[in-house]
Amino acid sequence: MKRRRNIEAFSLSFLDCICCGFGAIILLLVLSKIYEPVIIEKTQDDLESLIARLQQELFDIRGETTALNRELTAVRAQTSESTTQLARLQGELDTVRGQYILAEQETESLADEGQLRSVKQRLTEEMIRLQPYYRAADDDAVAGIPVDSEYVIFVVDTSGSMQQFNWDRAIEKVEETLNVYPEVKGIQIMNDNGKYMFQQYAGKWIPDTPGRRQAIVNTMRTWRPFSDSNPADGIIYAINTFWSPDKKISIYVFGDEFSGRSVENVVRQIETVNAAGPDGNRLVRIHAVGFPLLDVGGGGIPPTARQFAQLMRILCDRNGGTFVALSRRG
Repeated sequence: MKRRRNIEAFSLSFLDCICCGFGAIILLLVLSKIYEPVIIEKTQDDLESLIARLQQELFDIRGETTALNRELTAVRAQTSESTTQLARLQGELDTVRGQYILAEQETESLADEGQLRSVKQRLTEEMIRLQPYYRAADDDAVAGIPVDSEYVIFVVDTSGSMQQFNWDRAIEKVEETLNVYPEVKGIQIMNDNGKYMFQQYAGKWIPDTPGRRQAIVNTMRTWRPFSDSNPADGIIYAINTFWSPDKKISIYVFGDEFSGRSVENVVRQIETVNAAGPDGNRLVRIHAVGFPLLDVGGGGIPPTARQFAQLMRILCDRNGGTFVALSRRG
């Protein structure tokens, strides 16, 4: 029986293999370390190039932002200027529209130069036709209304009762009154609260032309400003706004009732405003037309209608005018 040889674990052959393996590993490490600085340097160059390019793009963007901000500021300024100009043009457009409405009915029936310069009032056929409607407040009054004024102001009650019962007749009487004056230097019309019919002529005289007279009549058909049926405010406002020592002015008050507390207080206020001059004449003449107030309750003439008639008789008598009380008609 053969004896087995003892095998040594760490023989020469085994050690050779191990050494060869370690040598290969060392060789690989040496080779990899040789090329590592080249890779790092290349990567660093790429990063620096990228940073430089991004910085340049950032500078470009900042420059474009600055330019856009300047353009935005200019656009905002231009927008503000355009808004202001638009508001101004809108105001001018409203004024032109008002003037167009006032003058759209105007015709070319103009008087010759001599007639335009004349301020003399004439008694016309229309005046003769109109006279029967006017009645003096007492025996000393003159029949009809004096027509020596160069400027005419209408103060019209636009309350519900006037609109409901007397508005068509009021329009007719405004037109007839205008016809009494063939030619004046200026006209104005407002309600008893001082609200102008034509806002573009607020505080100014409406030039007297046939077209503007017709526009007053036409506009009055749809004129509905608020009214408290107290002519005192409108009369006082008209005197304070339009009186001038070089103008002869007549105020015509159209209404059907007085809702104020005291007739005496109103008379006293208006006498203070419309003071008498050295010749005893008041600053302006005050005429009035009283329209019948419909008695819906069957109790006779309403107290407010009686107060209006009383107030207007006193004012017209003391301010050189005439009061006309219109009767009912079917």
